[in-house]
Amino acid sequence: MNGNQGNILLESGTNELEIVLFGIGDGTFAINVLKVREIIVPMPITKIPNSHEFVEGVIQLRGEVIPVIDLARVLNIPPSADGENDKFIVSELNEIKIAFRVHNIFQIQRVSWQQIEKPHDLSAGRQPYATGIIKLGDRMSILLDLEKIVVEINPDLGGDVDSLKVLGERERTLKKIVAAEDSAVLRQLLKDTLSEAGYENVAFFQNGQEAWEYLEMIAEDESLDPKEQVQLVLTDIEMPRMDGHHLTYRIKQHDRLKDIPVIIFSSLITEELYHKGESVGATSQVSKPKIVDLVKEIDKHIL
Repeated sequence: MNGNQGNILLESGTNELEIVLFGIGDGTFAINVLKVREIIVPMPITKIPNSHEFVEGVIQLRGEVIPVIDLARVLNIPPSADGENDKFIVSELNEIKIAFRVHNIFQIQRVSWQQIEKPHDLSAGRQPYATGIIKLGDRMSILLDLEKIVVEINPDLGGDVDSLKVLGERERTLKKIVAAEDSAVLRQLLKDTLSEAGYENVAFFQNGQEAWEYLEMIAEDESLDPKEQVQLVLTDIEMPRMDGHHLTYRIKQHDRLKDIPVIIFSSLITEELYHKGESVGATSQVSKPKIVDLVKEIDKHIL
């Protein structure tokens, strides 16, 4: 995929994505193409003493040292019989490159976020790393929350509220923020972070669709000034039903909402993909987990 990725990237704001479907054991799983740098055959691995049980070791790829995570171990699935078809999916998350071992690569598929459902509580309990269930005809695939796996291995990569101490004392404000984030863990982190930063008037939504319905309801009430009701929108990119790029596009195309600042806060903010946020009109983009940078951007636009 390396070098050809630009040929399959979709136009921003269409609420569609490309996924790589791959197999582990008898299951079919998926990763957003935007997170994939390349797919390679397994390379010699150097073991690291006392490393996390999910980490096989590290590889050296064109001069870079990259950790290898065995997704079968993460998902409690037996390893492949001989490893003959195993592949490494080299991914970039939160500006860090990681190789994930999988058993098979199937295909690249274009889907709409409308085809991706949030896992039900019962199924999510059995598969805590599922961020979405993708309906493809009469079969289903699991969209994995790779960031959750990485942060579980190294919590320091997830950001923390204490990092805001560098900003000094903060005043409370009633400025209203609408935040769209599908991860319950990250919603709580954002709630704690924004509260610590003085922003306590935050309405959280589990996906872009719910946030859009709320904003649209405000916009349809002619007696309200949307900018007085909502001072800023904060959104992730990857979310079931409606992604953050499409949410941003809709806001910026709406006559009564377009002046509300929109900040995209996502692990997909890389140098190569920054233009996608720009093309839908994002006011600012901050890469997870740079919480201090996020608060500074919020300050810039609504204080």
